Amino acid sequence: METIIQIKNLGKKYDIRHQKGRYVTLRDVLVNIFKNPFRFARQKAKEAIGISGKEEFWALKNINLEIKKGEVIGIIGGNGAGKSTLLKILSRITPPTIGEIRINGTVSSLLEVGTGFHPELTGRENIFLNGAILGMTREEMAKKFDAIVEFAGIEKFLDTQVKHYSSGMYVRLAFSVAAHLEPDILIVDEVLAVGDAEFQKKCLGKMDEITKKEGRTILFVSHNMASIQSLCNRCLLLDAGKIIKDDTTIKTIDFYLHGFSKNKKEVVLAEKKEIPAQVLKIKTENEKGELISEIQLGEDVILSIEYSVNKKIDGFNVGTLIFKDDIPVFYSLDSDEEERLLTEAKDAGFYISRIKMPTSLLKEGEYDIQVVFGGVEEHYNQNAFIRTSIINTSDNLTNKSYRSDRRGIIYKKIKWETKKI
Repeated sequence: METIIQIKNLGKKYDIRHQKGRYVTLRDVLVNIFKNPFRFARQKAKEAIGISGKEEFWALKNINLEIKKGEVIGIIGGNGAGKSTLLKILSRITPPTIGEIRINGTVSSLLEVGTGFHPELTGRENIFLNGAILGMTREEMAKKFDAIVEFAGIEKFLDTQVKHYSSGMYVRLAFSVAAHLEPDILIVDEVLAVGDAEFQKKCLGKMDEITKKEGRTILFVSHNMASIQSLCNRCLLLDAGKIIKDDTTIKTIDFYLHGFSKNKKEVVLAEKKEIPAQVLKIKTENEKGELISEIQLGEDVILSIEYSVNKKIDGFNVGTLIFKDDIPVFYSLDSDEEERLLTEAKDAGFYISRIKMPTSLLKEGEYDIQVVFGGVEEHYNQNAFIRTSIINTSDNLTNKSYRSDRRGIIYKKIKWETKKI
């Protein structure tokens, strides 16, 4: 299959300037110049050569990617992961700092509300303007004009300047233009979320149609996992400007929702004082107190839980579960050892619990550890998970009879006694 986009060692760097102290006015600048002109000159010289008040930030780094013609690629990741930056580079809105991009075909983009439209022109004029940018003749545009207007559903406002459009009208027209102008590559950012549910469904249907019937390539960024899964057969996960996973959509989404966010040495959750109790931080450590995300086969892990109780709760318990592929393996409550906790009230405040988890009983693989809260009246469960991996790098712990693909979850050497009868 023909390669339509090829990216090699792509990187995008921004310089972030830091201002120390309070907001600086023009009056402050002028006073500083007259008070100490030499210090002002030295400061400006430092800024000119880039050694003062500036920090490098790599929005994208070491991106290597190959996309075939007709592929529908979903791009997911948290805010600030680099998704929009990647699309802007592919749309030629901003240049890369380093790396090489080869695009074989025309590109139509829908990145932000109003992108590609001139606010002083009418909807009609902007349709023809976008066609001209893509290299289409007026005759070609005239053939597609009725279909574009019908899909957008803005007939009444066609000859109104687009600066008077609502954000929803902007998106309806922009998507209709982008989808009907027959680009080889259609790039769509999260902007579709502005439209109503019916229009979003209509857009997904149109994208599905143009890729299956017309063989066009689509890059689709969304935080809506259902939309990504229904449209895309391949998905990229970005984090901190790097591609963390490039796999089938189901595997990438599953990793993003159940693995990636937890596959860290430490997970910090946002504080929400409106709920009775909440997990603030989960950490996995070895017996030396060092943060780890991988455990050697045959060793235990120390789980550290920081949490807050925002009001006095009767019979407050802290619990933890170990899961393997959504199957519960082990469950422990702090009241297992101290039964008084089943009824004793816990005062409002901040707490830390540390538990040695019996991971030495588990064989190689990835395990999710969940933290749960409970009281006499209700449970206060959050999406508080951390993922850890058990690995085997030591020949001393096992022998040739052990294999990582052995059935079961528990691994424990036991003594066998055999005699001939």
